[in-house]
Formats: sequence, C-alpha cells, structure tokens
Amino acid sequence: MPPDGTLFGIPAEKGRWVMVIIGMIINLCLGSIYSWSVFVKPLTDYFTKELGQSVTANDVLMPFSVFLAFFAIAMPLTGKYIDTLGPRKVTIIGGILTGLGWLLASTVTSVQMLYLVYGVIGGVGVGIAYGVPVAISTRWFPDKKGLAVGLTVLGFGFSAFLVANLADLLIALYGVMNTFRIFGVAFIVLIILLALPLRFPAPGWRPAGWTPPAPKPGEELCECDRRLMLRTTTFYGLWACFFIGCLAGLMAISIAKPVGTEIGVEAGLATLLVGFFAIFNGFGRPIFGSLTDRITPRNTALVSFILIALASIALWIAPIIPVYIVAFALLWACLGGWLAIAPTATGTYFGTCDYPRCYGLVFLAYGAGAIAGPLMAGFIKDTTGNYMGVFPYVLVLALLGFTICWVLMKPPVRRKA
Repeated sequence: MPPDGTLFGIPAEKGRWVMVIIGMIINLCLGSIYSWSVFVKPLTDYFTKELGQSVTANDVLMPFSVFLAFFAIAMPLTGKYIDTLGPRKVTIIGGILTGLGWLLASTVTSVQMLYLVYGVIGGVGVGIAYGVPVAISTRWFPDKKGLAVGLTVLGFGFSAFLVANLADLLIALYGVMNTFRIFGVAFIVLIILLALPLRFPAPGWRPAGWTPPAPKPGEELCECDRRLMLRTTTFYGLWACFFIGCLAGLMAISIAKPVGTEIGVEAGLATLLVGFFAIFNGFGRPIFGSLTDRITPRNTALVSFILIALASIALWIAPIIPVYIVAFALLWACLGGWLAIAPTATGTYFGTCDYPRCYGLVFLAYGAGAIAGPLMAGFIKDTTGNYMGVFPYVLVLALLGFTICWVLMKPPVRRKA
C-alpha cells in the first residue's frame, strides 16, 4: 500500500473493494472446472470416433475427480508461500499452471493423459491460486470478512453458469480441442494481468473508524499459527462441519438432473434448471458470508444445516416438481454458503497471521466431501434403486452436522495460566 494510505489512487477503505472484484474474476477463471460436464460428450465422441478408442462417459468424468483431489491437496501445501513469495507471484504461478492444464489437454491422445495434464497440472494450479484472493479479502476486510470472502468466491460459483455456456458455444464453432486451447491462453493472460495489483495491507492496518469487537467474557481474540490451531477442538468442529456441509451438498448437486427426470421434469428443462441452481450456488456465497458477519459463523452454520434438513425432508415426503425446484435451489445455495462460512470462520477463530496455511488445512474438508459425495450418491442409487433414496441420508448428515456445530464450532477459549 502506498505511504499516503491510498489504494488504486483512492482511499484504501474504498480501493479495497477493487481487490474483491479482481478476486472474483480470478475465481471465475479458476472455477471453470465446474463446466467440465459440457466437455464430457464432445470428448467421448472425439476419443471414440476420431481416435477409434473405447471410452465411456464415466472415463471422461474421471479428470473432474482428479482435478478436485489435487486442487484440495495443493492448497494446504502451498499456503505458506502466499506470505513468503507474496500474493502476486503465487497467483501468477497458479494461473500459468491452470492455463497450462487446459492447453496441454488440447494435445492429448488418450483419456489417461487427461488425468495427468488436466487433472493433476490444472488441479494443482487452481489449488495454488485459489487461496490468494480469499486471504487478501480476509486481511483487507477485518470488519466485513464474511461479505468480502463471499463476494470473492462468488466468481467460482458463477463460473459453472458463465463458462459452461461459453464453452458450449466455442465447442460448436471450433471443436473441443480448440476450445481447450482458447481457454488455456485466455486463463494464462487474464490471471497474470489480474495478479499484478494484488497485495496485502500493511501489518496492523484497519479501516478508518473501525475497532475490533471486544471478546466475550472467558474468551480472547485468537491469533494462532497452524500448529496451535490443530490443538483446538474448534478446528475439528469446523473441519467436520465443512466436510458434512460439502458432502451433503455435493451428494445432492451431483444428482440434480437425474432426480429431476425421475420425478417427471423433461430432460431439456432439467438441464436448464441446473444452470438456474448454479445461480443460487453463486449468490449463496455472499449471502451466507454476510450472515457470518451479522450472526457469527457458528449460527450461520446452524442455519445452513437446518435448511439442508428441511430441503431433504420436503423432497423425501413430497417428490413433486415445485418442491424439487425450491429444495435444490436451497441445497445449491447452502453448498455455496459453506465456501464462505468456512474461510470466514477460519479467519474469525484463528486470525489472519497464518491464514493461508490454516485455511489450507480446513479446505481439505471440501476435497474430501467433493470426492465422497458423488461416490456415496452413486452407491445409494445402486442399493436403493433410485436417486430419491439419497435424501434420507442427506437429512441424517444435516442433523449430524447441526449437532457437531452446536457442540464444537465455538470460538477457541485461551485461558491465561
């Protein structure tokens, strides 16, 4: 930050919002993974018809799971470098790897190569870059952590809606492999340019006229490193709740279209509704983020579990189209909400001095949920015979999450010796 206290030539209190907008656009690029379903059929046709290989749609879905796994693994491993190298360099490195994953995907001659170049390289790239805009928002907005983080990750949620439609158009015009090339070049150029103005505020910076709220009796404001965080029950409560929130949400989201067709929604409309639900996933992030500022992360988490439970009960009891639309809008919104609740809770409970490494560990819960959720949904479908059998399990998960949140997800108490 310049010595005169300005940011982008305007007072830092206003200029910091530009950082949120930059982070939102970066996340829009990084969240392009959620458009993968658009590529499944064109890639399947490419491998089978043009290369003469025996490839199923499930084979082509696997890069999505590999990508999410390496995304979740890379984030905690690279978090410490955000402070040592600075947010600009880390974002550039992550952006180059992300774009490189897309570029190299355009050259593959087998689906197994996609696992490596797109899943591993692209996933690691997103894992490196994803934590930077979130860390920046938590430091520039000590007064509005939830809202700032929610708006920052809004881009990741909306990416499924915007990038998927663009990808569909480009594939129709230029083919699937050329679309990979276009996205690869665009992401490298965009993320590098957007990374250039990224910076943290000076240590101890506060917005003019704002003072931190006083801790409640028996509590202290906690600024701890990752080692100390792991000694608190709060961390394990937050991790478990984040995992359950993502597991329940992703179990439902992964079957949004087939559930619709099971209850009588026409296939074309069911596809359009998935895009409609993605809007709720995007807006759920700033809405739940703002709630964490107003009613605390713990209470916001409790609200999310109540909404997940109500949506599951409604679908279980009354599997009709209006209930389906409302319930899935809530489920998608709650999943998006957890991508704001968890980072805000990490900053609120454990401070910002070691935030990238702390949230990196918390974020592993998302990776675990992203892998386990769709797998569990498929297993339940196989054992019950239909996708509606998922929702009693989602209800149980919501009740379990509510209980863990009530007992463990509280501000850490640091008693003086």
